[in-house]
Amino acid sequence: MGIRLAEREFSAFISAVKELLIPDQAQLSAVDWLDELEFMDGQPGSTRRHWRAVKIAASARLANRLNVRPHDRSFAEDVD
Repeated sequence: MGIRLAEREFSAFISAVKELLIPDQAQLSAVDWLDELEFMDGQPGSTRRHWRAVKIAASARLANRLNVRPHDRSFAEDVD
């Protein structure tokens, strides 16, 4: 994998998260993206498919994190 391509993909992903969400989510998503990249490096497949898989996996982690928040709040409200 080319380092420059990895830098571009990482930058584009984090920029999109920053633009759409708050900065703390961008920091967490950066860690997610890097974790997924490390995992995907051991998987076979084309480079294009590799980047798509990294973005999808990191995005899924972000979505899961965001989906937990409303459920946690509604549960806490029901308990009171």
